Amino acid sequence: MPAPITIAILNDYELVVNGLRRMLLPFSDRVRVVEMSVRRPVSSPVDIALFDSFGRDQEMLSSIKALLADHSVGRVALYTWTFEPEFLSRALQAGASGVLSKTLSAGALVAALEQIHSGQRVISPRPAATRDTSPDTSSDGEWPGRAAGLTQREAEMVAMITRGHTNAEIATTTYLSPNSVKSYIRSAYRKMGVERRAQAVAWGIEHGMGASQKDANQR
Repeated sequence: MPAPITIAILNDYELVVNGLRRMLLPFSDRVRVVEMSVRRPVSSPVDIALFDSFGRDQEMLSSIKALLADHSVGRVALYTWTFEPEFLSRALQAGASGVLSKTLSAGALVAALEQIHSGQRVISPRPAATRDTSPDTSSDGEWPGRAAGLTQREAEMVAMITRGHTNAEIATTTYLSPNSVKSYIRSAYRKMGVERRAQAVAWGIEHGMGASQKDANQR
């Protein structure tokens, strides 16, 4: 039996990387998570760096190049909701070996990682939805705000609000229309029990969605 593929899971949120690790744990004979990087570079040699896009859509493409410049990383895969042609083109040009949908089951995600490890370029089929009804059906993993009933996509909107992004910036970086962004935010506000943006920011900070120190230093 071949040795398991080694994986580093990357995201700024500890809850996110831990949740994704638990999602992959039943497949440890095929994929072994050797590092979970939160706000720091990869320090162990890995076959694939899996970058979870939660709340970080704007930084994903620059992160691909930085990861590929690290000799500890073999290949880079993005784990994302975004499948607009422009985004896919930019991700592949930056050097991504895969763009994997957050709608994939754990088993399908592992199979895609195995294909990437074998040298294939893997792009998940675009989820069957329009731009304004971007799917939010993943029940695997974990994310900030899930305990309060937020879907992953709603939680990502709140995380970006908490980091100081405007609705227009969120729409641009997630390739969603402004109306779709507003719809996600309104739904999140109802579940959070808030009415104003300042209340949403306070809620986000309280629930672990605040900007990292690195973000603060860059502003």
